Amino acid sequence: MPAAGIFFMTHKTKGIVLRTVKYGETSLVVTLLTELFGVQTYMVNGVRTSKKAGSKAGCFQPAAILDLVVYHNEHKSMQRIKEFGWAVLYNNIFSDVVKNCIACYMMELLQKCLKQPETNTDLFDFCEDALLQLDAAPKKTAANFPLFFTLHLAHFFGFRMSDNYSVADCFLDLQEGHFTDHQPVHPHFISNEAAKVTSQLLKVMQPHELEAFHLNQVIRRQLLLQYQSYYALHVPEFGQLKTLLVLHEVL
Repeated sequence: MPAAGIFFMTHKTKGIVLRTVKYGETSLVVTLLTELFGVQTYMVNGVRTSKKAGSKAGCFQPAAILDLVVYHNEHKSMQRIKEFGWAVLYNNIFSDVVKNCIACYMMELLQKCLKQPETNTDLFDFCEDALLQLDAAPKKTAANFPLFFTLHLAHFFGFRMSDNYSVADCFLDLQEGHFTDHQPVHPHFISNEAAKVTSQLLKVMQPHELEAFHLNQVIRRQLLLQYQSYYALHVPEFGQLKTLLVLHEVL
């Protein structure tokens, strides 16, 4: 009976909630990025049965960082959670409309990139730190946060843009992921001020540096749409980000 034995092994891990879907009358199906097992889907039973249970369901809001004790069987597509609780209590992400929209955008982008349940602790650490930085960020920094996260997340999936911008190499070819000295023959490129700003954003290593960027709503929208196109060119079946439309409204 080795399979049953594997199923009942428990593991302590942190998890970041990517997506939650109601299931039946009382349950949730939750997709999490876990520190130990990468992206995983969990059935969480009985968390929507009462007011007290409702507070438990609140733990599974997108972007929540949780401490978990989970059952894990690598042969199953859906796992179960034995215990859960807050690992982090945010000050702003769940109460500030703008920061909440940014966090939801980050979680949708992340989920669309995660195709296999592979352990990647560097990715987990990056995402956890990004959420903590967003929670503490002043308003101006937060407004530029989606640009920073989108550009730097690509590194963990192997298609980070090359920062080889210069006065001569001023066209960003989104198919190739680098700057070039001529306008590409295809329509997937960024030029002019948007290309220069992208080069500057690629140099940002810490979110607090974003405060130095004086960007208006128009260029933020333009860049996020172009970056979405970049992901669509490099991630199979990427589609479109539903949260991007909401983000455009609040930024």
